[in-house]
Amino acid sequence: MSGDVRDPASRPVLVVDFGSQYVQLIARRVREHHAFARIVRHDISVDRVRELDPLALILSGGPNSVYEPGAPRCDPSLFDLNVPTLGLCYGLQLACDVLGGRVEGCPNREFGRAECRVIARDEPLFHGVPELSTVWMSHGDQVLDAGPDFLPLAATPSCPIAAVRHRERPFLGLQFHPEVAHTDYGALILGNFLDRVCHSSGTWTMGAFLERAVADVQARVGPDDRVVCGVSGGVDSSVVAALLARALGPRLVCIFVDNGLLRAGERAAVSDAFGRQSNAELRVVDASDRFLKALQGVTDPQEKRVRIGHTFIDVFREEAKSIPGARFLAQGTLYPDVIESGGDADSPAVSIKHHHNVGGLPAELGFELIEPLRDLFKDEVRRLGHELGLPDALVWRHPFPGPGLAVRCLGAVSPERLEVLRQADTIFLQELRDAGLERRTAQAFAVLLPIQSVGVMGDGRTYENVIALRSVDTDDFMTADWSRLPHELLARASTRIINSVKGVNRVVYDVTSKPPGTIEWE
Repeated sequence: MSGDVRDPASRPVLVVDFGSQYVQLIARRVREHHAFARIVRHDISVDRVRELDPLALILSGGPNSVYEPGAPRCDPSLFDLNVPTLGLCYGLQLACDVLGGRVEGCPNREFGRAECRVIARDEPLFHGVPELSTVWMSHGDQVLDAGPDFLPLAATPSCPIAAVRHRERPFLGLQFHPEVAHTDYGALILGNFLDRVCHSSGTWTMGAFLERAVADVQARVGPDDRVVCGVSGGVDSSVVAALLARALGPRLVCIFVDNGLLRAGERAAVSDAFGRQSNAELRVVDASDRFLKALQGVTDPQEKRVRIGHTFIDVFREEAKSIPGARFLAQGTLYPDVIESGGDADSPAVSIKHHHNVGGLPAELGFELIEPLRDLFKDEVRRLGHELGLPDALVWRHPFPGPGLAVRCLGAVSPERLEVLRQADTIFLQELRDAGLERRTAQAFAVLLPIQSVGVMGDGRTYENVIALRSVDTDDFMTADWSRLPHELLARASTRIINSVKGVNRVVYDVTSKPPGTIEWE
């Protein structure tokens, strides 16, 4: 849908990525103002930009200096397209460097909060922003001389050019980061750019997205065709199934594959929940032995994902032989999956990990792929679920990876190790629910580590498994922070796991954010 989503939601805002840690956050902030944002690589061609017909360009920050050899640069012709453009930090410096300004290392670097004074009070970009406010800086370079073609708009005590506007071209630049919460009026400034500079229609909503997605599916799937959709009980597959059921009715056949890598009670819960929420056909396939055999002796996480993906595809293909008219396969691929897998030709990211549902379909499968959520972040999928009328229990369920417990069972995967992990995971999630914290955390789970540690139980020495607990807070799953759970909750979970799960004598808590880590351990 990535090529169609701008209708009726208006033209896309292209976020040009120069390596910023905030690039996904920029896209999220744009979408919060009901404009569709798409992240693209810094060296995207001018012809491709013309083809995408953007409402605006936003040039992200980045870790480099524009004057360094090999620093990422865009095609200078982008500034000749007469498209409203907003440069942020590195994006500002790059534009000034291209258009006649001078960028150098500043004598006093700015990292953190700074007091910003708006000089040009009548500028649309700063409409409603007070003369003095707090902004978030993160730069070692700055524009020392913007040149005669730029008009300064704002300054901080150590950065005289904190915001500029080009006198002839539709370019605006900010040295600070409006996308982060630490900039007091950042959301207002971005909103001013979209509404007052770009004249965004503000029509990119989940209601509009759903209407267009249903129409796209109906236009693509013929009256005699059927769509096969994998369901797992997670929010992504549930929303895909509900969307397709609305578009196709009985022409949708959902398949639930028990791969032996599920959480405790997952198979029964999915069958029960699906039966109440959809009138489409549901088929349950028990392929657990087949998956575990494919994973026997495999410890590399990428290889696990590849084997699980291939086995999953094979199971689907075999089951689909009995479905007359099955032509399409639907998947719950999300925008973070596409970015992290490098699954989009315009995407800036190198492959971080292999997602089994992104670009892994063999040519001989015989299905055409439908991915109606491919342009959405996780929080947008939840809003779409509400739009479809799904219950909170499904919409707010914590995400579960496609490869299941295989990527939370570090090292070799076996029935015995999976059972240890299931029991520990069940205890941790139950403690979260009992404390009323399940909805306040975005994703929580247990991980079985491929190590053992020495312990003492009943005056005897033990040498047993280690469980790591992981809980994160995030809106979009592109960045995340570890949850500050109460120590009492962690203590109860640890005690219960060690006392109840045979073979575990140590529990640790993961306090790593994303980045630098990923949410899953593998």
